[in-house]
Amino acid sequence: MVTVTDAAKKQALRLMEDEGKDGYFIRVGVEGGGCSGLMYQLTFDNSELEGDKEFMDNGIKVVVDKKSYLYLIGTILDFSGGLNGKGFVFNNPNAGRTCGCGESFSL
Repeated sequence: MVTVTDAAKKQALRLMEDEGKDGYFIRVGVEGGGCSGLMYQLTFDNSELEGDKEFMDNGIKVVVDKKSYLYLIGTILDFSGGLNGKGFVFNNPNAGRTCGCGESFSL
């Protein structure tokens, strides 16, 4: 399961509204790349694919593709608007190492 904090929920809903994406959900995933080997992906989507895992948390629907699911179990999706940058943050208990910017990880 992927958990969504109040800050992430508020920002996601605001962005979806600003972009006219009524009825969309958050799609999170993992792909190869970044300085630590794996990078997080976050998009707004409105169609599910075969094998997707679907979660509802904090009133937000989150969908994860089958391949990324094992990497993201237990991850907390947060949003930070602090001085060190602004954006969605993945707090992933499965990550053995993360890069300085937090955008990539390895197991």
